[in-house]
Amino acid sequence: MKKNELALDTMPGRRTFLQNMIFGAFSASLTSTKLLSGKEKQSSRVKKGQMYYRRLGRTNLFISEISLGGSPVPEKPILHQAIERGVNYIDTSHAYSNGNSERQIGQLLREVGRDKVHVGTKFHTRRNWSEDTIINSVNGSLGRLKTDYLDVLLIHGPDKEEDLDDERVLSAFEKLKKQGKYRFSGLSCHSNHHNIVKKAVDCGFYDMVQLGYNVYDIQESEKDIETYDDYLGQSGTRRLITLAKSKDVGIIAMKTLKIGGKRQKLDKYKTGTTSVYQAMLKWALENKNIASVVIEMLTFEQLEEDLAVIGNSLSVEERRNLFRYVVENSKDYCHMCGLCQKNCPSHIKTTSILRYLVYYKSYNKISQAKQAYARLKPAQTAYSCQNCCECERLCPYGVSIREKTREAHRLLSC
Repeated sequence: MKKNELALDTMPGRRTFLQNMIFGAFSASLTSTKLLSGKEKQSSRVKKGQMYYRRLGRTNLFISEISLGGSPVPEKPILHQAIERGVNYIDTSHAYSNGNSERQIGQLLREVGRDKVHVGTKFHTRRNWSEDTIINSVNGSLGRLKTDYLDVLLIHGPDKEEDLDDERVLSAFEKLKKQGKYRFSGLSCHSNHHNIVKKAVDCGFYDMVQLGYNVYDIQESEKDIETYDDYLGQSGTRRLITLAKSKDVGIIAMKTLKIGGKRQKLDKYKTGTTSVYQAMLKWALENKNIASVVIEMLTFEQLEEDLAVIGNSLSVEERRNLFRYVVENSKDYCHMCGLCQKNCPSHIKTTSILRYLVYYKSYNKISQAKQAYARLKPAQTAYSCQNCCECERLCPYGVSIREKTREAHRLLSC
């Protein structure tokens, strides 16, 4: 692939709908990828039982196409059922549920066996962080998880690309690696993804990236759907994923449903028995460069809904309804590209604020959202908005940023 084909400049806003992008038939159930043969490991996608597993880049871990998010962890019977159905990767963090997410997963590891589950957890680079705080954070996570090692150790949502090769970060990674406390390095990306992901891939240190990827990132639209100018054309997320693939950096998609445990009954976008959430998962899994989609499954109903997509590709009618959903709701959705925050003359943390608002309204994580907002300095909140409209002028997606940041201030500061 030529270098200029991986450039992160903007794409044309409208594309014609490309049919036949769907690959393979999927299916669902149980097993450990420890049993993969040498021949199977040469493939990038294998089936065991009724679950498909994909290779996570150069880690050579084969992880289930649907993975489990740990914020929060579901009740124990649901958690065990997910593992029995073939889910073998769990994402967590020391910050999830004040460490209780890691404790619950640690209990699971003791009950089902460490070799049945790949675990990724995270550390932060915020406030007064240092090499020592990173190492202490990881040791604390290992203690709560009751394990000697992590399969993946990730930086949690760095805003600045320079953090990725900061000597304190690299030294902490190096020491922990020598001690055998993790196998592979990675990061989760919540904002400024064009610069963060490109830096992570180019520096050559990171084995995987957990990246927001969902149907709002579509870069093709059906001819018969009218959209606003530059309709989702500046996302560039697919090009970032292609860039990662070119260096064999694994990709796990997150925020694919853009909701947590609080799922709405969006029957108007239903296609037969297929919910819009199932269509979202099918759409994401069409991308062969993604190893897995990590989501929350907090009820048996959600577990059945989500795992049912394994083995089923996206139909033309499902795609049409999915694209209609995007067209009708995209102005309510922030892509976390960071353009507004980077160019705000008042230095308001707009991208972070909009993410906290989603936690509050869609994920039902009210306490977590309020705590995160409280950590911002007053000058970084909507209180300091000068109403200059620069954020909305720059937003490629037409999001009502001023209205939403003010709504966040009303809801989260009380």
